[in-house]
Amino acid sequence: MSSTPSLPKFIVWAPDYTDEGALQRRLAVRPTHLENIKKLVSQGTLRLGGGFMTPESVDAAAADKKFLGSCIIFEGENIDVVRKLVEDDVYYKTDVWDKEKLVILPIALATALPPVPS
Repeated sequence: MSSTPSLPKFIVWAPDYTDEGALQRRLAVRPTHLENIKKLVSQGTLRLGGGFMTPESVDAAAADKKFLGSCIIFEGENIDVVRKLVEDDVYYKTDVWDKEKLVILPIALATALPPVPS
């Protein structure tokens, strides 16, 4: 068992804008977003995350999936550190995530997170 104290966990609920160009903006910058995520995962900062979709997207082909936003669990010193990570994300900077509806809250997890990759 590790003797390193764990940092607080925060959940980010980041719905996408709903205008006609929102999905196109998401798809245009997605490769950059995913590269950044890989770095944050390897650092142990981003612990779990993914895009949430319409119910019809569950059985849809990859090209037909309709994303509605993102849900992420971060581990960080405090909420301000996590907010900075979110605001540095390309989805935030390019108006994929709806800044007015974005929520960041501390979370008390009832289950374990996956281990940080080594």
